[in-house]
Amino acid sequence: MQLNTIKPAEGSKKAARRVGRGIGSGLGKTCGRGHKGQKSRTGGYHKVGFEGGQMPMHRRLPKRGFVSLTNSRNVEVRLSEIEQLPIDQIDLLSLQVAGLVPANALSAKVILSGVITRKVALQGVLATKGAKAAIEAVGGSVAE
Repeated sequence: MQLNTIKPAEGSKKAARRVGRGIGSGLGKTCGRGHKGQKSRTGGYHKVGFEGGQMPMHRRLPKRGFVSLTNSRNVEVRLSEIEQLPIDQIDLLSLQVAGLVPANALSAKVILSGVITRKVALQGVLATKGAKAAIEAVGGSVAE
């Protein structure tokens, strides 16, 4: 291969549109800009998002940023609270019934805070690495 023989792929380059070169070219007179108006003028355009003076969409809508709307519905539960529950099969519904998590909670996560001495089975409830190790150390299980 030599540098003076390199060419672009067939059909990848297109000739520039030459406007204002007579009626026969198809782009004479108005040169594809239509008739009158701001968009037909030289240098006549408006900024992105401009809506003709109407309050633009990005200013009409409230700013929400990157604050998660569901983050407050992910709840943490302590190991000591799990210890006090009278049941062995623990899922999100049983935690809601016991009053450990609110009724609108989307998910719950058990954190290593306190000790656990009895065997429990977590079903559909997340657990931190330390909490999972503590639960499995007493013979329990964590299924996510």
